[in-house]
Amino acid sequence: MNAITVVTRSPRATRALGRALAPVLRAGDLVLLAGELGTGKTELAKGIGDGLGVGETIVSPTFTIAREYEASIPLVHVDVYRLDRVQEVTDLALEERDDAVTVVEWGDAASSVFPIDRLEIGIGRVDGEATDDQRTVTLEPGGDSWRERAGALGAAITAAADRDDIGAP
Repeated sequence: MNAITVVTRSPRATRALGRALAPVLRAGDLVLLAGELGTGKTELAKGIGDGLGVGETIVSPTFTIAREYEASIPLVHVDVYRLDRVQEVTDLALEERDDAVTVVEWGDAASSVFPIDRLEIGIGRVDGEATDDQRTVTLEPGGDSWRERAGALGAAITAAADRDDIGAP
């Protein structure tokens, strides 16, 4: 499957991209987010939560490791940044959450313990500018379930680009 790359031009647009992804997500899905501090991983997770119908404020789970939110499909929002060993990620048993969408910030740090059937999303600053609100977002679907949804994923991103501040790199 081919990766899809877009540029979001504001935190609002990054969040809108997350909202656009939500209808493509299913219970049991795993979304791994990667990017430096401050690139918008939590904004994207908030957008996913908005799109799933989470009725409360989504906050970064950095110090609690995981937070669960009720929605049409529950959202489990995890941050593995503070975990010292890959075994600690395994102990969370995230792959067993077949009733929820699980979004993992810093997921690239422990990608080897996660199943191949996942959506990896990398977020980076455009041209490395620390103060610029523009972000390059690369979505890379993996596994059979995402192969089946590749068209729906592309359509969701195209629709978001048509109505939000999201464009081609």
